[in-house]
Amino acid sequence: MRILISALALVLALAGCVPLAMFADSSGSAYRGLRSDWGTYVSSREVNALCLSPKLRLAIWDFEGHFGKKVVMSSGYRDDHHNSRAGGASDSFHTKCMAADFHIPGVPKEQLIAFAMRNGYVGGLGCYPGRQFIHIDVRDRPRGYTRPVTFSGC
Repeated sequence: MRILISALALVLALAGCVPLAMFADSSGSAYRGLRSDWGTYVSSREVNALCLSPKLRLAIWDFEGHFGKKVVMSSGYRDDHHNSRAGGASDSFHTKCMAADFHIPGVPKEQLIAFAMRNGYVGGLGCYPGRQFIHIDVRDRPRGYTRPVTFSGC
């Protein structure tokens, strides 16, 4: 009996370590034709989802677990040349593997913004009026900030 209780306790403890993102759905027409780059759906061949910091990967998994659907990344890591062509800032977190622009099919942008505002992993948030995606980065928040640093229409 003791062994059974110990095994059950171990299983329950390990279950807490499994990211809910593993159960996120990617079925439906919104995902048809998209390619997966290192486990993340990307909107084009130019999007690099390989170079994502562990904290950024955790933030993305948090979004996927919360909404139950996979994100579609429209921008991830950018080298300096790609960042310049995209109009990114010279010190962009995209060049440091610490930022991603994404949307989740079927989830209103306002819900993504609201979740990002209370998500502890998100250090910076960009909302870009007229665009379907949001930008998150995992910078350290300034002292005293309980929400992400916001810019571009948030």
